[in-house]
Amino acid sequence: MQTVIFDLDGTLVDSAPDIRASVNKMLAEEGLPELDLPTVISFIGNGLPVLVQRVMAHFQIAETEFPRLSARVLEIYNASTSAQTVTYEGVREVLDALRAKSVRLGVCTNKPKEPAMHVLEELDLSKYFDVVVGGDTFEKRKPDPLPLLETIGETPIQDVLYVGDSEVDAETAQRAGVTFALFTEGYRKSPVDDIPHDRRFSSWDAFLAVLEEVQSV
Repeated sequence: MQTVIFDLDGTLVDSAPDIRASVNKMLAEEGLPELDLPTVISFIGNGLPVLVQRVMAHFQIAETEFPRLSARVLEIYNASTSAQTVTYEGVREVLDALRAKSVRLGVCTNKPKEPAMHVLEELDLSKYFDVVVGGDTFEKRKPDPLPLLETIGETPIQDVLYVGDSEVDAETAQRAGVTFALFTEGYRKSPVDDIPHDRRFSSWDAFLAVLEEVQSV
C-alpha cells in the first residue's frame, strides 16, 4: 500500500476519558450530573458537535442552547492537557515500521482539526503524518466520503488502506471505494460481524500482518 489513512479516536488513541472530562465540566457548570464513561463512549463517532447534541438530548436540553454548549465543550477540550488520552499499545511501533517503508500516512477524523492536532502533538504522533483532516476541514464530514478522498489525495484508490474502529468509518470506506481494516477494540456500537470490513484486527501487534494480507490480494 502506498498510503494508509487512520481514524483517530478509538483507532490510534483512547481519548474517551478526556472527552468525558470536558463534557462533565460543562455539565457541572450547567448544574447537571456527570455522565459515566460508557455513556460518553456511546456518543462518540460523528464528531464533537454531534456528541454535544447527543448529550443535550440525553438531558433534554433545548436545541437553542447548542451553539453555546458546543462552543464551551470545545473550549474546555482545547484547553485540556490530554492527560488521560493514550495511544493504543503497539500503535507507535506500527507507525515507525510504516514510515521506514516510506508509506504515506494520514489521519481522517471527525474530531475538529484543532483538538485533533493538539492530541497528536501531545502524544508526539504528529511527526508521522503527511496530512491530517478534521471534522471541520470541509463542509462535509464522515461518513460522507469527501474528507477521506481529500486525505487520500492523488494516490490511486486501490493503493489505499483506511483503518478505523466504527460503523461511521466502515460506511465512509464503502462510499469512497477504499479497502477497510476494522480495529475491533475501539468505540464501535455494533457487533463486529455487522460492520462491513475487508480485514479486522484486535491488537496493533497484528496490524502489519493484516497489511501484508491486503497487499497480497
